[in-house]
Amino acid sequence: MLLWKTIDVADNERVLLFRRNRFETVLEAGRHRVNTLSGNLRLETFDLSQVLFEHPQAKFLLNTQGQKLKPYLDVFEVADKQIGLLYRDGHLVDVLAPGTFMAAWKGVEDVRVEILDISTEYSIDDNLLDLLTRGAKIGKSKNFASSIYYTEVPDEHVGLLLVNGRLQKLLQAGSYGYWKYNRSVAVKLLDLRLQSVEVGGQDILTKDRVSLRVNLSGSYRINDPETVALKVNDYAGFVYRELQLRLRESVGTRTLDELLEDKDSLNNAITVGAKSTFADYGVMMVSLGVKDIILPGDMKQILNQVVEAQKESEANLIKRREETQAMRSLHNTAKMMENNPVLMRLKELEALEKVTARIDRISVYGGLEGVLNDLVKLAPSARA
Repeated sequence: MLLWKTIDVADNERVLLFRRNRFETVLEAGRHRVNTLSGNLRLETFDLSQVLFEHPQAKFLLNTQGQKLKPYLDVFEVADKQIGLLYRDGHLVDVLAPGTFMAAWKGVEDVRVEILDISTEYSIDDNLLDLLTRGAKIGKSKNFASSIYYTEVPDEHVGLLLVNGRLQKLLQAGSYGYWKYNRSVAVKLLDLRLQSVEVGGQDILTKDRVSLRVNLSGSYRINDPETVALKVNDYAGFVYRELQLRLRESVGTRTLDELLEDKDSLNNAITVGAKSTFADYGVMMVSLGVKDIILPGDMKQILNQVVEAQKESEANLIKRREETQAMRSLHNTAKMMENNPVLMRLKELEALEKVTARIDRISVYGGLEGVLNDLVKLAPSARA
């Protein structure tokens, strides 16, 4: 039976010696002879290059055997309303959650923990945020995703910071980070740029019960983000539904003729009502108009017939007006020639010219005088 046991400890190792399951001492680098008569031995070997002392009973051992272990270990503990930033040789490598207990071997690396109180201040400084989001080592930490809420607010947007469901403040364009421990953090983005809305394919009955399909188009922007966040869950859906209801109400109170004759009045009615409602919810209507009013096939045919009849009536009216004007002109001409023989004679010569222009050959009896006096007569001769 061996009375002594030889134990070799490498330079990068430390060994915890347990006798009868009770901690006895720490064996440093070198060769050690240990007496085995006093009970069963158990050795736990740790690699110093791992730096951190990871043992399932680390806190218990340090609390009960502190005098034996503290010369070899640095101890760090984070309170429930704190977080710890773990630095190794000056490099930030991890984030310690609230309530974390950690120990590290001394003399291997310069290990320190910076304690931050997050009971009231949960935003992350810009310089620290750059390290946490862009640092090579911290990105590999398993605690990174669970410890930080990171977001970026683009240009022409605004962020709504919600903490435990309550709106805290508005965030302008930039990058932001917040500690997620002990609270729920979220950022909702709102687009401040001009946005378009299309209310299409709305089948609506007019006041005179004609079915129409109407398409509405508009543009709007958010001018009061805080009001939108507090009063409206889905502002895009709210804008669409409100315009849809306004369109149906405006079309349903007008006849087909009123809609076709004055489409601008329909646009104005919808715009005025929508702007008044949207202003109470932080949305500004920029433009709004009816794009299309589509009639059913049979109604199109009827309207085409009506338009055709109207145009025919207008054409007949114009024709009768011109005929009346022509008759009036002829009557006036006849009145003038009745009392003026010279004018009558000129009219006869004009008619003679037109007749002779259409005839290739003329047989004349009575000489030139017969041609001039007897061929064309517009009035009875005095001899008759």
